[in-house]
Amino acid sequence: MKPQVFGWLAAGLLSVDCALAQTYVVGVEQQSFQPHYWISDQGEYQGFARDLLDLFAREAGLDIQYQPLPVNQLTQHLLNGSIDFKYPDSPNWAGDLKGGKGIAYSQPVVQYVDGVLVAPNRQGQGIDQLARLAVVDGWTPWTYQERIGAGQTQVVRSADLGQMVKQAMKQQADGAYYNVVVATYYLDNIRARPGALVFDPKLPHTRGTFNLSSLKYPELIARFDHFLVEHRAEVDALKARYQVEANLDSEYLGMEQWKVDFLKRQKQKANP
Repeated sequence: MKPQVFGWLAAGLLSVDCALAQTYVVGVEQQSFQPHYWISDQGEYQGFARDLLDLFAREAGLDIQYQPLPVNQLTQHLLNGSIDFKYPDSPNWAGDLKGGKGIAYSQPVVQYVDGVLVAPNRQGQGIDQLARLAVVDGWTPWTYQERIGAGQTQVVRSADLGQMVKQAMKQQADGAYYNVVVATYYLDNIRARPGALVFDPKLPHTRGTFNLSSLKYPELIARFDHFLVEHRAEVDALKARYQVEANLDSEYLGMEQWKVDFLKRQKQKANP
């Protein structure tokens, strides 16, 4: 009996080695969502998410490839098995499609805030002044659905982040709804108009997390969870480098960095 048990063990170890030797496909969003992720001119997936998942793959001895796909197609690819993992994902997204499918989700990778950015002179005016809300196609401003349904807020559709920001800056909309860190990064670093729009924390906003998901490999999701704990220092260093959670839990959320630094220096002088 002992040789038979050893045979079972050897076969099990061999199957694990074979599993680790295969290439896993991570489905990612085919869009620019800096600093979280973006697609380079050469078609390469880049950013915080790439560096984080590459680090996990090296530590776990996995071979992974990235498959950029249209955002509205990613969930279906996960369900039909053409991709092995999806990032980002959340248990709260696409519940009508994913309900009862047994998808495994990792622990939170990154926290985020979706909210409304307004012109500085409109900050703090209140929700009743938000008659027109610019929203990128594919986004749903959940915290405003009741007002939209009641006709109190009109949705101004935008093809992408750049058009949405332009609409708000040209007063074609009273505010723009988006991921606050991403919109602020765009204004500061791509549009080169820091402070042109600012996050209004007094308006309804949503907090959530980005997770890694898989239908086929829940055991690798569990390994990823262990990785997040065991390599917390490296993960935190990547978050700081890319500023993906910049000021999420502070009064400075959505401010351009130079203003944050200035205000912090002023506080230090006032409270030596």
